[in-house]
Amino acid sequence: MRAIIQRVTKASVTVGEEEISSIGRGLCVLLGVSVEDTQKDADYIIRKILNLRLFEDESGRAWTKSVMDQDLEVLCVSQFTLQCVLKGNKPDFHMAMPAELALPFYDSILENMRSSYKPERIKDGKFGAAMQVHIQNDGPVTIELTSPTGPSDPRQLSKQEKQQQRKEKTRSKGPSESGRGKGAVRSRQDPNASSGADGDVSSEREP
Repeated sequence: MRAIIQRVTKASVTVGEEEISSIGRGLCVLLGVSVEDTQKDADYIIRKILNLRLFEDESGRAWTKSVMDQDLEVLCVSQFTLQCVLKGNKPDFHMAMPAELALPFYDSILENMRSSYKPERIKDGKFGAAMQVHIQNDGPVTIELTSPTGPSDPRQLSKQEKQQQRKEKTRSKGPSESGRGKGAVRSRQDPNASSGADGDVSSEREP
């Protein structure tokens, strides 16, 4: 999941000629959901949006207060184009979650954000609509976030686990034992070759 978080003095969303949502000082968040996103990704993004210290305190000290600390508003706008992959100069959006799945997932993000903060402080645009987003960036301050998604393919997970196990077994042998064994084999094969034991151990440690 990707989010573009902007500190704003005001922001609003219009569809056609109708203004459907607006906030004063706070955060405007553009949110792009990918096909691989899970609740773990949503929880990470929600936590960061609400707790990032992008505001000053009462004495004017910068980067000390979050939107919740200052009782400010958040305007969220769904933006699948954040999941763009370029093919030459043509944007491709196959990494974006399909709309029929993204809508309930996005709605759940908003609900969780409201339950974690104050419902009346969380505003949003209109999912799937052609929106005009008016942002008055304060600073400017813009933060890009990407949730730490792990591999979703079980085969990929299994492969990583096996690689880690091989590394741990190699370390448990100790560099001297492994190096001596390899050096002896190389000496028998080519008496003129250098042992290179350290290099061999290194390559064995990092398959």
